[in-house]
Amino acid sequence: MTLARRIPCMTQARFFDWAQAREERHEFDGFEPVAMTGGTFTHSRIAQNLYFALRRRLDGGACQSLGPDAGLATIGDIVRYPDALITRVKIKGDARLIPGVIVVFEVVSPTSEHIDRIVKLREYAAVSSILRYVILESANVGLTVLERLAGDRKWTATALTVEDSLTLPEAGIAFPVAELYEGGDLGDDGDVPDVRDAPRLKSTPRA
Repeated sequence: MTLARRIPCMTQARFFDWAQAREERHEFDGFEPVAMTGGTFTHSRIAQNLYFALRRRLDGGACQSLGPDAGLATIGDIVRYPDALITRVKIKGDARLIPGVIVVFEVVSPTSEHIDRIVKLREYAAVSSILRYVILESANVGLTVLERLAGDRKWTATALTVEDSLTLPEAGIAFPVAELYEGGDLGDDGDVPDVRDAPRLKSTPRA
């Protein structure tokens, strides 16, 4: 079967100008804008918890966390906007794309599952600086952590549950998985212990 060759209808530079004038958020698939679907309350709460967990531990260090409005270039002209990312590089104020990204995070929803687990997995593997890709479930409590060594394109996957901690050695921090799900409405099957009274993990020294 012969597949039709797609012809770009927009350049990356034109996409940035086009997207800036719109309230809805879009990614760029290298050919045209792709609307980002709206998230649920739980999706939003998990993403917010992630952002604060990262910022609280990274402030003042060599790494910084950004998202979800920080652009990441993957394959060719493709532009993605992860729910969060970590970079070691100092960013200029007018930057539209973030360099030196070492960790990316995506909160999975039913409408984004294929993109997050398959398409973006391939794209993030093509970015040599990315050493860890963390996929956070929103229908239940759980993380899939894909990691690799510098220069390697193959991922090693680890599943984490509510009793585990997420360790990010690239950034020198760690925190309980349960912290990411505080306040999320996951029903009876997704009960999350209140970690406010639980002993906090000590962050490992920053690199």
